This record gives sequence, structure tokens and C-alpha cells, in this order.
Amino acid sequence: MDEQPPPAACTIAGSDSGGGAGIQADLKTFVALGVWGTTVITAVTAQNTRGVLGYTMVPEDTVLLQLEAVLADFDIRAIKTGMLGTAGMIRAVARHLPRGIPLVVDPVMVATSG
Repeated sequence: MDEQPPPAACTIAGSDSGGGAGIQADLKTFVALGVWGTTVITAVTAQNTRGVLGYTMVPEDTVLLQLEAVLADFDIRAIKTGMLGTAGMIRAVARHLPRGIPLVVDPVMVATSG
């Protein structure tokens, strides 16, 4: 009897070096819910429990390539967005999201503390 893989979800957000937000927090939530987590990283942040020291945006074309790679290989059942950073990134990601997959939007533009 073949075991079915867990359902897969994708988080499109920034990476939090402190592990308390962004991609890292989303992956922890996915695991707790029994979901296979995939990621599209939009920004790399330097932050901890005391604050945000800075962040660097991932180029739009790299973000879209990550999304293409994930969608080509996994049966994504849900997508969550977080830190998208710029209006241009929001538009680009929105244009490339497949229709019919449930979407959770966390309206984070940039990393903040607290």
C-alpha cells in the first residue's frame, strides 16, 4: 500500500534570521498542520527578537523562477504570501499565481519589529 505524500503548501515571503516570522514561522506552522512546506523567498532579513537590522530584496526574476520551480514539481494545495516588499513584486507575484488554489494574504510590505 503506497503512502500518500502530505498535502503541499507554498509560502511566498521574506526569510527571518531570528526564526520568529516570515518563511521560518510559516514552515513551522505547516509542519504542525501536517503539510509539506515549499518556499519562495522574496527578501532576506537581518533580524532578531530585538529588531530589524536590515533586509535585502531578492530580484523579481529570481522570485518568479522559485515560484515556477515549486509549481512545476509539487501539487500545491494552498499559497500564503507575506513580505512582498514592493508594489512591483506584488503585481509580479499576483500575475503568476495559479487560479483555483486557495490564497492567504498576510499584508506585510516590509519587515518590522514587534
